[in-house]
Amino acid sequence: MIAWLEGTLREKAPTRIVLDVHGVGYELLVPLSTSEQLPELGKTVALLVHTAVREDAIQLFGFATALERELFHLLLKASRVGPKLAQTILSGMEPTRLLAALRDADAKTLRKAPGVGPKLAERIAVELRDEAAKLAARTVTDRPEVSTPAFGAIEPQEELLSALVNLGYPRAQAERVVTAALAEAPADSRIETLIRIALRRLAS
Repeated sequence: MIAWLEGTLREKAPTRIVLDVHGVGYELLVPLSTSEQLPELGKTVALLVHTAVREDAIQLFGFATALERELFHLLLKASRVGPKLAQTILSGMEPTRLLAALRDADAKTLRKAPGVGPKLAERIAVELRDEAAKLAARTVTDRPEVSTPAFGAIEPQEELLSALVNLGYPRAQAERVVTAALAEAPADSRIETLIRIALRRLAS
């Protein structure tokens, strides 16, 4: 299993990147909290990795901090939470806020995460409370040093729509919130801000 990768950032989208590691391109799916930490294309990136193996595919999920990966692993322990949903939940809530909600079994806050309905929120709260408390006590905060990214060449509307589809939302549903999210967001908002606004609307 691949646990860590360091390479040149060749492609970057809010939820997906490609790293060139000694001439081999690795595609990694990333949460927004990691995406916000990424540097410009061509720079060196080091990410912690979770390798998800299915019968028909192998997927790599990348994380800028140990806390993000620990939360991802924790979410996978909950019933009916797979890697893609775990990535979506992490994308919709700041890691420290998510950890606090899990530790406190705060189902009301968990329901605000994309893709999490009332029943699933209650299940996650009950099943992960004890493990989250242990994780909170460890206070994992290691973070690679990376710089703040700027908008790419893609138009924000197209990039936002692509990110929502990559997170698993039907295209028609995603298209309905893109315009509203762009209208709600302050001028010159970064793509991560736009995605969080759209996810909030999709979860409401």
